[in-house]
Amino acid sequence: MKIAIVGAGAIGGLIAGYLSKEGIDVTLIGRRKDVLAIKENGLFIEGVRGKLVIPINVEDKLKNNADFIILAVKTQDIPSVLNDIPKNIPILTVQNGVRAEEILSNYIPKEKIIGSVVMFGATYVESGRILHNFEGDWIIGKAFSKNDEEVEKISNLLGKAFSIHITEGIKEMKWLKLFLNLNNCLPALIGKSMQETFSDLEICKLSIELLKEALMVIDKAGIRLKSLPDFPLERLYALKNMQLEEAARVFSNIMTNLSEEPLYGSILQSIKRKRPSEIDYINGEIASLGEKIGIEAPLNKKVVEMVHTVEKRGEFFESEEILDELRR
Repeated sequence: MKIAIVGAGAIGGLIAGYLSKEGIDVTLIGRRKDVLAIKENGLFIEGVRGKLVIPINVEDKLKNNADFIILAVKTQDIPSVLNDIPKNIPILTVQNGVRAEEILSNYIPKEKIIGSVVMFGATYVESGRILHNFEGDWIIGKAFSKNDEEVEKISNLLGKAFSIHITEGIKEMKWLKLFLNLNNCLPALIGKSMQETFSDLEICKLSIELLKEALMVIDKAGIRLKSLPDFPLERLYALKNMQLEEAARVFSNIMTNLSEEPLYGSILQSIKRKRPSEIDYINGEIASLGEKIGIEAPLNKKVVEMVHTVEKRGEFFESEEILDELRR
């Protein structure tokens, strides 16, 4: 099978590199700067699987036929790349949040859309250089219909490089993954790594409060969550039900030990690249859902506003400023 991966950022680059290393026919589609760097030097990946320089087919537009496409651009960039994408082949989404499949369904037949949840972590260092921070599962499933032989075939191919799980509950799992991404806003506000950010217990308390607020909103909205293979739903509710001090300590221990290398959340990575972040599709999803059902979510709404402030002015907040703003 020929695979086209649209988006040469952290996740798209990592997927393309590892699949290509296994001898799979991959073409990576990226921005011109990334394309030129990879054509000249190959794709450099380092991290938990060691250091690799992988030669790979890379283009700035999809030119050749593919048997399926992995769409690895940010959610907000999906409409801008669809003109070059054929509508008669399967498309696998890897975006954070829960909107990618819905946006895609305005352009692509629903039966061709496969959703996924990516549990491995990577950092875009610079053009053509990816840091693989930690391993994790890749969960896939049809977004609007039952899984079929097409999903099995794609799963078997991706399984040559990744730990793949197939699920009929991809929507519910994507909602749970959204909760794991809610804290990405705080390193983005401070401009520091996950490890540095969440070594501060007061910042960790804010993460727990964001989580509790989000759980309240989705509970009122009647949205179901489903356990991920390595993250049971009970763990989320255990954090919610702990005393705040204890929950903050547990959360800090989890986040500061995710990776030996500095780990930057997806929102901060976009800001560092001077690109719009996906904040509207993570914390913004909770804020907009709250407005829709008539429940306020002031903490999640405020962090969305603050991240947009960082994007516009190019300057980060001090920890004390964040605590003051969010605890008014």
